[in-house]
Amino acid sequence: MSDIRFILAGVALIFAGFLVLGILGGQYRGAVVQDTEFNECVKYFDDAPPQTIDCNQAIQESTAFFALVLAILGAGIFALVKGYRGKWDNEVPPDKMLGPGGDRHNDSKPG
Repeated sequence: MSDIRFILAGVALIFAGFLVLGILGGQYRGAVVQDTEFNECVKYFDDAPPQTIDCNQAIQESTAFFALVLAILGAGIFALVKGYRGKWDNEVPPDKMLGPGGDRHNDSKPG
């Protein structure tokens, strides 16, 4: 895989991590706030009355969600670093270079 692909994949993974955190993160943040402020966790539904739930389970779910987001962001950072530190076109030896200025290009001229 070429290095620019790693960089593009890293940017896409980091964007996806922040997108997942922004869209789905609000429902997991509420359990921690409820536990610290009220010592009781309540889950709200659109079509049913609120129910009291176990705060420890809700905090474990929010921790698992946060770990998933960190894994996505970490994979993106890893891909960015791998792409940045990889082999680029300027490190190709002149005898294997194709295109203008390469030895193979000069040998293929007729005449």
